[in-house]
Amino acid sequence: MSGLSRTSEDLSPRRRKTLYHAWHRGTRELDLLLGRFADAAIGDLTEEELDEFEALLEVDDRELFGWILGKAPIPHSAPKGVLAKVLAFAQTHPIAG
Repeated sequence: MSGLSRTSEDLSPRRRKTLYHAWHRGTRELDLLLGRFADAAIGDLTEEELDEFEALLEVDDRELFGWILGKAPIPHSAPKGVLAKVLAFAQTHPIAG
């Protein structure tokens, strides 16, 4: 997969921006994971989940990747609702087959 695969025509400007940001974080692995998650879920996230997803996109790549791989503890302040959805997505949609 080389990038954004979902059309954003039906999304609000905020959701379009968040979708774009999910695909353009910095590290390719997180771009693929978060971008594909956003492709699948961005239209269905509640406003609260969208807030959490935007906050998750601001987490440092190394720290976030540590949480996803289970190599670093997830802090109490982390946006856990949407993070749980991202982690479940990662389990069912692995980056490498």
